Amino acid sequence: MNEEKIELDENLKNQIQKSKDKKFTIFNILLILAIGIGLFIYMFAVDGMDNIVLVLQSVNYYWVMAGLVCMVLSWISEAMCLHIPIKKLYPEQTLKNSIRIMMIGQLFNNITPFCSGGQPMQAYYMHKDGKRVSDAFSIFSMKFVISQTALVIFTLVVTVFQWNYFKSLMDNFFVLAVVGFLVNILAIVFIFIIGMNHKLALMIVTPILKLLGKIHILKNVEEKIEHLSKSFENFNSQFNQMRKEKKVVIQMFIAATIQSLFYYAITYMVYRAFGNSGVSLFTIIPAQAFLLMLMTFIPTPGSGGGAEGGFLLIFNSIFREGTINISILFWRMYTFYLPIIIGALFLIPLKKRRGR
Repeated sequence: MNEEKIELDENLKNQIQKSKDKKFTIFNILLILAIGIGLFIYMFAVDGMDNIVLVLQSVNYYWVMAGLVCMVLSWISEAMCLHIPIKKLYPEQTLKNSIRIMMIGQLFNNITPFCSGGQPMQAYYMHKDGKRVSDAFSIFSMKFVISQTALVIFTLVVTVFQWNYFKSLMDNFFVLAVVGFLVNILAIVFIFIIGMNHKLALMIVTPILKLLGKIHILKNVEEKIEHLSKSFENFNSQFNQMRKEKKVVIQMFIAATIQSLFYYAITYMVYRAFGNSGVSLFTIIPAQAFLLMLMTFIPTPGSGGGAEGGFLLIFNSIFREGTINISILFWRMYTFYLPIIIGALFLIPLKKRRGR
């Protein structure tokens, strides 16, 4: 009798959780639609219909297509970064399946705040394909470390060579940009500390968590510390395993660097599509990297609202008058709406298969 009651309670909890998840997803989708509609309204209000029609008539669609090619190549590079370690663990893994897993991550990253939904859903679909969840999260941890390291190194190298122009372009945000890069570097350093010595990492984090508990920002502090200790220990184990696979790490690093280059190039393609010139791709890269870092702190699906505002503030000075708002729309179509649409298409075969 008690077992039946426990099972009923568990089923009820699952149903409640599913209902909450469904409402949360619907809310996020409505928020995404609202952001898109708001962008259209703002664009028409500021630029006017006549100017928008004139700009669209003069747009260079070769550059528009080049932007689309960059987006696709960015996806393929990211899929390769994921495919390399999966293939190492599961030799039967195909690139096609890795692309599907990557695009599912793109979809759920863009419809959840702080890109929090991508990895759990990727792990879920990898598990459905017969792979262990622990392996999936280890692969994602490895990919995160390597991708972030590649992103920072690549951006810093370009910034050094384009320092003067970057400083002038980011004049109003220069201090914020430097702080942003330093925070990103510190985050990577801390990840490496976890990998090298997880006990030291826990010693660093524990006083901060206890302080947050004392000022009533964090609840169940001891429970969270214990959970974090297990997570750190697991990551440390995977990190040490990763250090043995030098060839895999180098291949992933190259794929991640190429992915960053193609992703950053999208802004340049949009820039050229609307008749702009005089600023090189490698000048735009550091500013785009800073915008990307800003977006990670915006708690809306796909960083909606903040991403558009950040693009306007950072790039307004280098775009021709009357083209910045429609450029933002094109940029968001590439980097936000298109991944959602294409990512959703990758779910369709899975649903049919599950139906059978």
